[in-house]
Amino acid sequence: MNLKEFRNTVASYKRTKPMPVLFIGHGSPMNGIKDNRFSQSWEKLGRELPMPAAVLCISAHWLTNGTYITAMPEPKTIHDFGGFPQQLYDIEYPAPGDPLLAGKIIEMVSNIDVQADHEWGLDHGTWTVVRRMYPRAEIPVLQLSIDYYKPAAYHYELAMDLSELRSMGILVIGSGNLVHNLSMLAWDRLDDPEYGYAWALEMNEKLKKLIINGDHKKLMDYQNLDKQARLAIPTPDHYYPLLYVLALQRKTDIPEIFNDEAVGGSLTMTSVRME
Repeated sequence: MNLKEFRNTVASYKRTKPMPVLFIGHGSPMNGIKDNRFSQSWEKLGRELPMPAAVLCISAHWLTNGTYITAMPEPKTIHDFGGFPQQLYDIEYPAPGDPLLAGKIIEMVSNIDVQADHEWGLDHGTWTVVRRMYPRAEIPVLQLSIDYYKPAAYHYELAMDLSELRSMGILVIGSGNLVHNLSMLAWDRLDDPEYGYAWALEMNEKLKKLIINGDHKKLMDYQNLDKQARLAIPTPDHYYPLLYVLALQRKTDIPEIFNDEAVGGSLTMTSVRME
């Protein structure tokens, strides 16, 4: 069965078994082209997971005032970074969009005005990961923006309205980083997987335990966990994608932690698979 035939069989976006949901620590844009332990794990996910009818990604790199969803048939590849090798800027990921699915998602969200967007595309929080999972770029990919001006509860409650997506064959990915403080990054230790500041490792462990224990309330109130939270999560942009994944967790889902490594002292690649 080719992809076109497959999509025809899921035209109504209905499945009996729910799709997994993922939080991916995406780290450097270079992970999109490097063959390393992180990109290899993303490729492995693409082989192991059921083929999705579409992918919906909540990326740390689309911050807006209001909530938007990409609704164009052909989203562009956005190179939203600077100072990297030309090879990275040459990458295009021509996955299709899905305006009809975007409309369905807008209808699902009951108490929030989600608006269709025709300008954004796929930023590096999305394409660096998804192109390693699905290199043929045949599966539709959509992005949901993060309203930067809203609190954690807003994002969690919005995501709860999207719970039906898992039963529609849609793979939802939150793409950020559990611990993310670029201002304190040790650039000379980027290739040392053993190196992490004590406060970053301790906070990462605390967050992992809360994820495994399903304590979503404390995870939403992350700023009050301890004094290290403000070092580990100085801004919420890379943390908020996790909340979308938590909100989609079902009672039978068991969190699986992977890529649990620090990079440059102040960033962790820790990722979560729910199913």
